Amino acid sequence: MSQKIKDADLTRREFVATVGLAGLAVAGANVTAALAAPEPPSPAGKATVVSKRPLGKTGVEVSSLCLGGMFDTINNQLLLKQAMKWGVTYWDTAESYGNGLSEEGMGRFFARNPEARKEVFLVTKLQAKSGNFTARLDQALKRLQTNYVDLFFIHSVTNIGEMTPAIKDWAAEMKKAGKIKFVGFSSHTNMEDCLLGAAKLGWIDTVMFTYNFQVLNNPKMKEAVNACSQAGVGLVAMKSQAGRPGKHEVGGEGKLEVIERFLKRGFTDKQAKLRVIWENPHIASICSQMPNLTILSANVAAALDQIKLTQEEFDSLQRYALETKAAYCAGCGKFCQEAVGGAVPVNEVLRCLMYHQYYGEPELARLTFAGLPAGVRQRLTEVDYSRAEQACPQGLAIAALIRQAWELLA
Repeated sequence: MSQKIKDADLTRREFVATVGLAGLAVAGANVTAALAAPEPPSPAGKATVVSKRPLGKTGVEVSSLCLGGMFDTINNQLLLKQAMKWGVTYWDTAESYGNGLSEEGMGRFFARNPEARKEVFLVTKLQAKSGNFTARLDQALKRLQTNYVDLFFIHSVTNIGEMTPAIKDWAAEMKKAGKIKFVGFSSHTNMEDCLLGAAKLGWIDTVMFTYNFQVLNNPKMKEAVNACSQAGVGLVAMKSQAGRPGKHEVGGEGKLEVIERFLKRGFTDKQAKLRVIWENPHIASICSQMPNLTILSANVAAALDQIKLTQEEFDSLQRYALETKAAYCAGCGKFCQEAVGGAVPVNEVLRCLMYHQYYGEPELARLTFAGLPAGVRQRLTEVDYSRAEQACPQGLAIAALIRQAWELLA
């Protein structure tokens, strides 16, 4: 803790600057829990639960907060139980999360709580590049100790062309076999183009995509979200906190304004980042990594609170987004990748760096980095990134960030 916190004559502005920028970290903090403990059970003894929203044209409603499974679910069974209690019944996992251990942890929970499986809307994901979908899906179902998933995603799509007719036919076969109910994909890269493509395909049920205060006002993003909504494609937001790949905290007056404004309302800037997404009725749910009860508690509290953001609060978040633009990778990978002749998927490398630096997940960062083709990793220090930096709409210092990724993760 900094010396400022220890000073008896600490001003409110100093407190906001210090606690807001350090104490309210992604990993959670006591001050966050104190500000945002979920509401107690009602007098009738029934706990308040988060609301549900329709998932596109599927006819299903899902909890507006989704439990992202990129954590040790095996040793966090109590957290899974508490998520159920608070109505967080949309659970998202993947084959690649802990090499199947995330699925295994959820499977153990279902084995011990068989009635819970009927309440949980369960999602898992497979990377397309490895093929052999049927066998891998069967293995995932075995780990999950269930005979079906409610939603199946092709993981980390960067181009709508990856959703091939063969995948469409395979998904139809799996639906007929009762192994999946709905199908879609997740996307961290070129999200707008992927969404626009999904709206035209006609067989995509749901898309999970990077969507946060940094990108939601982009005109093309608005167009893409509206197109999917009109086509009945269910939309799930992820990367809601707009994590940056760089190591150092970025933010000046805009950051202080956001923190101070929301603290006065009784919630944190991180909760505000969730709320601004929920203001969009087209978004069915926000998938959030909640590896401990502090973060789960804070996010549930944000979901339970029905207070709407004011226009001034929207504006302050937008000013903060503009102020921190040059520190955020917006996932528009086609620009930087074309600029380096396709030699390096720049934004995928920066995503690995973000896991390490912003989320404090070095193991996840290394696993994701190791999943990149060996040739790509070898070329990282050989490529000239000057044209990529010129092409980057965000103005990122790409060369320095790639070098940092190499030093940390290679």
